[in-house]
Amino acid sequence: MSNWRRVFVPGGTYAFTLVTEGRAPILASPLGRAILRPVLRDCRQTWPFEIIAMVLLPDHLHTLWRLPAGDCAYPRRIGWIKKEFTKAWLAGGGAEQPVSASRRRHRRRGVLQRKCWEHCIRGEQDLANHLDYLHYNPVKHGYAARAVQWPWSSFHRYLRAGVYPADWGCSALEFGDLADEFGEPG
Repeated sequence: MSNWRRVFVPGGTYAFTLVTEGRAPILASPLGRAILRPVLRDCRQTWPFEIIAMVLLPDHLHTLWRLPAGDCAYPRRIGWIKKEFTKAWLAGGGAEQPVSASRRRHRRRGVLQRKCWEHCIRGEQDLANHLDYLHYNPVKHGYAARAVQWPWSSFHRYLRAGVYPADWGCSALEFGDLADEFGEPG
């Protein structure tokens, strides 16, 4: 059994990866996008946090959040987002992946994976590395030839702010030892 250890830093900055059950390509679908935006908005109204960056891919999303000073309750936010997305997805006619009898007994649905990957950002360089990884992810997975071509990414906001040039992410970026430090394999 896995030994999950979470880091709780009040006012911390975190990287998260949420993955669909069975890697089903639902998140970037029209229904998935239509559901996710209001779910995130409603969560932020109840439990404020800043979305520093986000990329939405068909079967997973990466996001960077900064929590308010004194607040480290990101599991509440993630759990609520997953619950509300799942309810709205199923109510909207979205399909779910098969689940085991054990998962059914525990009222789990086959929309989003139960766990999510999280990482507490440890400084400016760590934040910059995660921003690059997040924004390069559509290229890494073959959804776009360049980061600027993927529409569901905060890359465009960072491009307008002059953080990235338009041709950034056009070729294979080398993450070296950092490649195993991020939210999903391969």
